[in-house]
Formats: sequence, structure tokens, C-alpha cells
Amino acid sequence: MKDHSPPNHYGQTTAVSTSPSTPLKMDARIWSKLPEELLDLVLSFLPLKNFLILRSTCKRFKSLLFSSSFVFKHSSAFLLLSHPQCFRHFPLYESDAATWRKLPLSLSAPLPCAAGAAAQASLLCASNGLLCFSLPNSFLVFNILTKSSRVIKFPDCPFGFELFSLISTPAGYNLFMLSSGSSSKSTLVYHSKARSWQKFDYTETILSDNCHQKGVHFKGCLYFVTPEPFSIVCFEFESGKWERPIPELPTELVFARLVSGGEGKKLYLIGGVGRNGIARSLQVWELEFGGGMKWVEVESLPDRMCKKLMSVCFHNYEHLYCFWHQGLICVCCYNWPEILYFKISRRTWHWIPKCPSLPDKSSCGFRWFSFVPNFHSSA
Repeated sequence: MKDHSPPNHYGQTTAVSTSPSTPLKMDARIWSKLPEELLDLVLSFLPLKNFLILRSTCKRFKSLLFSSSFVFKHSSAFLLLSHPQCFRHFPLYESDAATWRKLPLSLSAPLPCAAGAAAQASLLCASNGLLCFSLPNSFLVFNILTKSSRVIKFPDCPFGFELFSLISTPAGYNLFMLSSGSSSKSTLVYHSKARSWQKFDYTETILSDNCHQKGVHFKGCLYFVTPEPFSIVCFEFESGKWERPIPELPTELVFARLVSGGEGKKLYLIGGVGRNGIARSLQVWELEFGGGMKWVEVESLPDRMCKKLMSVCFHNYEHLYCFWHQGLICVCCYNWPEILYFKISRRTWHWIPKCPSLPDKSSCGFRWFSFVPNFHSSA
């Protein structure tokens, strides 16, 4: 093998080992000049065990343990809690490790908007690593890992909205909502790629004012359950039309919620079954398409757990809401600090305990979100 070693100042060549076992050393002058953001990113790819050894090197490396980029790089998914008594701090439950994080997700650093607007920011949705906040005159879409953000001005002023949803798409994301700022409602969709709003007609009889369940994205449409008599309607993004594509729901439903899971390939129905407005059991159905669409029962909530859930919401089922989180169907209540979840793969039910950082006497207003950090999601 030819020797490609550089000549020394005497004109002679010096042998340089090219053995794969010889570690390559980086010039300390280059390493010290790396921007902090790039250094954090490089170190975040170290295995956790190796980094715990390295953290004693300097205060900078130790502080990285508490940075969002490192924390989320070594975690898969979180349940994020928004509560009035945790102002700008969001407790995190790590679902894979089944434990509460000691440090919450903090927005103590200013959001990328005016200081006055940031103080009034309210978390609306989370999807594909993006968080969407409502500001006084706009929406803010923010990726806390990459610090990318976008302020989206309201289409009208004053502007009221309801049934807000953030939907991730291959090309970016959409914001969906019903406008309620004028005498007649309309359907509004914001497209991140085009950076523009679209307005569609809305028939008042589709969803009444007491519909509180957010839409569920499934096969290019956003699905809703209407108030009694229960039925399912959907908004098709491509055509901008409202339709009723799904057959009748199971009988004796007292309340009904939808959840989309399995990467948006499955649609589940979570419903309370009973009579005279009182639910006696909670059941899960899956929509199957073989030989025509039909609802197939998957599992029922055990009686003891069902009694606890019904006592938690005081049979006021408007307080209940559901969402999908990494193979779990989560059942939550606005006035209760625990989450009930159903694990699809094992068909088992469990309670997630109250966050230890919450005060003993916590008021209502518990809003939970599925938060899966993603470096590749751009605002």
C-alpha cells in the first residue's frame, strides 16, 4: 500500500497509522468554536449511558441534560398536561417509561411573539411535534425542539372560533375551525404550504352549538359526532364538503367519542351505554370495512373502573374527551387529574396517577395532549 503521509519540515515522510482501531481526534480549536446549538445537537446523539459519564466534564455538558433537545432526543412520546395552576409549565408523563418527568416542559423563555401576546398564549393543539397556541389576534405554531415558529393572523377581526384542530399532512399541516364571529358560521381551513386561508359553506344543522368534541382525522377527512340523536359527519378537505358517510351507531348510547389510531388507518368509537341519560358501561368499537362498514365491539371497561369514571364526571358527559396516544386510547375528564387509558395491543385498562407536582386541591381545567417531539416538523 502506498504511503500518502505528508512530508515533515525535513522533506521526509512520517508514517501515519490508518488502522480503524485508531481513534480520530478533532482539533480542539474547531470543537471550541462550534455554535452551542450545533454542539447540543451533536451531543444529543450520544447514547444516554455515555453522556452520563461525559456530563462531569464541564457545567455546559451537565446543563444539556435539562435542555429540551436532549430530553426529547432520548424519549419517545409524552402525555402533556395543560392546567391553569401550571402557568406556562406543562407536566410531562413519559408513556414508555410509565413515569412522570421530574422537570416539566417550560415556556419560561419568551415565545417567538410579542411579550404581551405571549402572556395570553393558550395551548390549543399538539400534532406531530408541533404546538399550536391561541394569541389575542393570531395563532402561533411552534416546534420547541428546532425553535421554528409561525404566527398566523386571524382571517377577520374580531374573530371567534370553535372545534379547532391541527392536522399534520405530508406537505405540512392544516388548521381547521368553525368561525363564530358573525351571524352565520363558516368552515375555515389554513394551509401551511400555501400560507393561505380557505372558506367553505357550513350548514347550521350539521353540528349544533353544544358539540364539544374536536374533530378526528381519518382518511383525508375530519370526523365529528353530532349531539343526540347521535350520528357521524365528516368534512372532506379535498372537496370542502360536509358528508354523512358512516352507518348508524350502536344503540343505547348515552355519549359517544371518536378516536383515530394506527397511523390514521383505524377509527374507534368510545361510548357510554345506558338508558335515560345515565351510562352504566363504557365500550370500545372499531369500524370495519370488510363486506360493508360496521361497528365491531372491541372491549368493555370493567365495572369497578367504570363506576369510578362515572363518579368522576358526575354523569356530566360533556366533560369527557378522548384522544389517541401511541397505541393507547385515552379517556380524560376536564375536572379530574387522572387519565384512564385502554392499551389496544393487550386490551387492558389502566389509570395514570395524578401528577405529583399538582397542588392537592387542583381546580378543574385539565387538558391533555399527545406530544411526540419531532425534529423534522417545520412550523
